[in-house]
Amino acid sequence: MSFFRRLDLGRAILTAFVVAFFVFMTLPIGIVVVASFTDASFVAFPISGWSLRWFRRIFEYQPYLDSIAVSLQIAFGATALSCLIGIPAAIALARSPSAWASAVMTYLLSPLSMPMIVIGFAALFFLSRVGVGVSFTALLIAHTTVCLPYIVRTVAATYRGTARSYEEAAALLGANPLQVFWHVILPLIRPGIVAGSLFSFLVSFDNLPISYFFGQPGTLTLPVVMLSYMEHQFDPSIAALSTLQLLLAIVGLVIVDRLYGIDKMTMGD
Repeated sequence: MSFFRRLDLGRAILTAFVVAFFVFMTLPIGIVVVASFTDASFVAFPISGWSLRWFRRIFEYQPYLDSIAVSLQIAFGATALSCLIGIPAAIALARSPSAWASAVMTYLLSPLSMPMIVIGFAALFFLSRVGVGVSFTALLIAHTTVCLPYIVRTVAATYRGTARSYEEAAALLGANPLQVFWHVILPLIRPGIVAGSLFSFLVSFDNLPISYFFGQPGTLTLPVVMLSYMEHQFDPSIAALSTLQLLLAIVGLVIVDRLYGIDKMTMGD
C-alpha cells in the first residue's frame, strides 16, 4: 500500500507542477490580451472598462501601418527565398548517408542554435563589408538566414518519412527526374513545405534582434516600431498589436493542423 501511496503522491506532484508551469507560461499572455481591450489610457488591473479603441489606434497611427507593410514584405520574401534554397537542399541531403551531407545539414540548421543578436550583428558587419549595407536587401538576406533552417528541417523530416518506392515506380514508368520531382516528390513533401513556410513567416514577422540592426526609415519592421513606441510612451495599443500577432499565429497553426496535421509535418522516421 505504501508503494501505491507514493505513486499517487508522485502523480499528484507531477500534475500540480505541470499545471503551475502552464499557468506561469500563459498568464502573462492572458494579461496582455485582456489589457488590449481596456478603455483606459494605461495598463492597469482590474480593467475599468472595455473598448476597442486601441485596435482602432493601430490603423490610425501611420508608423504602425508602414512597419506592418515592411514586415509582411520581408516575411513573405524571406519565406520564398528559404523555400527556393531549402527545398532542394533538404531533398539532396535528407537521405544521403555521407558525412559531408550530415555536416552541410548541421551547417544549414546552425542558426537555430545561435542567439539572434549574434546573427544580426554578424550579418550587419558582413553585409556592410560586401557593399550591401543597411538596406531592404540586407534585411531580407538576414531574415532568410534565420528562416532557412525551418524549411530545411521540416522538408527533410517529411522527405525521410516517404517511401523510395514511389520515386522508383515513377522512374520505371518513364518519368524523368524533373517529372518525378514535380508529380511525385513535391506532393509528398507539401505538408513539410507548408509547415516550414508557416514557421518561417512567423519567425520573420516577429523578429526583433536582427531587424533592429537594420533599422532605417525604409526598413523599420513592426517589432522595431513597437520597441521605439514603448521607449517614448506606453499605452495599450502595444497590447492590441501583440494580441493581433498572437491571433495570427494561432489561426495559422490551426489551419495548417486541420489541413495536414503538424505532427505529421515535423516528424520523420
